[in-house]
Amino acid sequence: MHDRLKGFREFYPEEMVNRKAVFTSIEKTISSYGFREIGTPSLERTQLYIDKSGGEIVDHLYSFQDQGGRDITLTPELTPTVARMVALRGKSLPKPIKWFSTRPFWRYEQVQQGRFREFYQTNVDIFGSSSPSSDAEIIVCAAHILSNLGLGDDDFIFLVSHRSLLSGLLESFSPDVDLTAAIRAIDKKDKIDSQLYATLLSEANFPSDSIDDLTDILSLTDLSEIAEFSHDETMQSAIKNLEEIFDIVSQTIAEKYCSISLKTARGLDYYTGSIFECFDASGEVHRSIFGGGRYDNLISDFGGPSIPAVGFAFGDATLEKLLMRTGTWPNKKLKTDYYVIQVGDTRESTIKLAHALRDRGNIVETDVSGKKFTSQLNYSNSINAETVIIVGERDLKENKITIKKMSTGEELQVSIDDFPGDYHSPTYDDFAPKTS
Repeated sequence: MHDRLKGFREFYPEEMVNRKAVFTSIEKTISSYGFREIGTPSLERTQLYIDKSGGEIVDHLYSFQDQGGRDITLTPELTPTVARMVALRGKSLPKPIKWFSTRPFWRYEQVQQGRFREFYQTNVDIFGSSSPSSDAEIIVCAAHILSNLGLGDDDFIFLVSHRSLLSGLLESFSPDVDLTAAIRAIDKKDKIDSQLYATLLSEANFPSDSIDDLTDILSLTDLSEIAEFSHDETMQSAIKNLEEIFDIVSQTIAEKYCSISLKTARGLDYYTGSIFECFDASGEVHRSIFGGGRYDNLISDFGGPSIPAVGFAFGDATLEKLLMRTGTWPNKKLKTDYYVIQVGDTRESTIKLAHALRDRGNIVETDVSGKKFTSQLNYSNSINAETVIIVGERDLKENKITIKKMSTGEELQVSIDDFPGDYHSPTYDDFAPKTS
């Protein structure tokens, strides 16, 4: 027996039917906003990620040399790939560009609860619009996804901020602060102890005697109060941008889920504007469910034209934990519409009947193992068949087949010429004598 690799999962049919239901709901909601699905490669050149994140990123990648001597990597995220795709055709694509995809990614990192080395992630992006309307649509679409999955008002929250607002606030305390390091420290604030948090800020050249003042300001949730600390035009512009986003969001389903939170930092350094993260409102799922924001410089950083962009992405593991916690993870059972039993030399009629039912969109199984009648019937029970059709050699001589309703055990004979007839999914009840 070979063990599966650590951090990689496998899903049996009874698990996949529910995962499929979740992904189908998600993609149906996304598509309703006019986003178009794209397909992307599983392998990229390792240099793509080094250029974006520095050489140390290689330690967290599944990277290797292929047989042609090229340094390549299993893709750990979608953003660089999609940025490259937009950069390649950015001038010819009609704007705004609205794309989404759901696919697996790979990261070589420590396996822990809700974090795996192979994971599925849905990405949703708008390219070519700098309007607050596009930021708002991203947030509203994300809220709509969760609502359509059955989550209610008290199940999740969106914490929204703006990268320039946070950057300006940090620089107002010290013009020499290392913004990237300080923002990453703030992003980790709720995951580390206060001493380590203070150390990380100090290492980012943030004045130690101002940490308490910073903490007080970061706790503010009212934009008018935050505006009192906006000392320059950039910060004031960020506040205005958030006000415009919230004005649009307030007219939608997302209004009741959104709050201002300056502590929402998003540690990735390519964000340039609005940022947001989704959390379990109860706090039981400790990790962020997903997040996103505006990244206006990434396309040009990859050699393309200057195209504004905003989007979000979420992984399957944390979303599943939230849906499990709220009791909204699907509980679908595997089912088969029909099992057609062959008794004796009736293969031709059995196959013909099965195909007639399949052609109408039904799930139909027949014996492929040479089972006896009783074994076929037992198998039909094991696959949760709703209706069993028995095609027997003696009955066929009289032009008959038997319909068996598995939930009750009731059965009757009908003419094979009348089945399936005009019915899309004929059952026992369709042919049973009607009682007055």
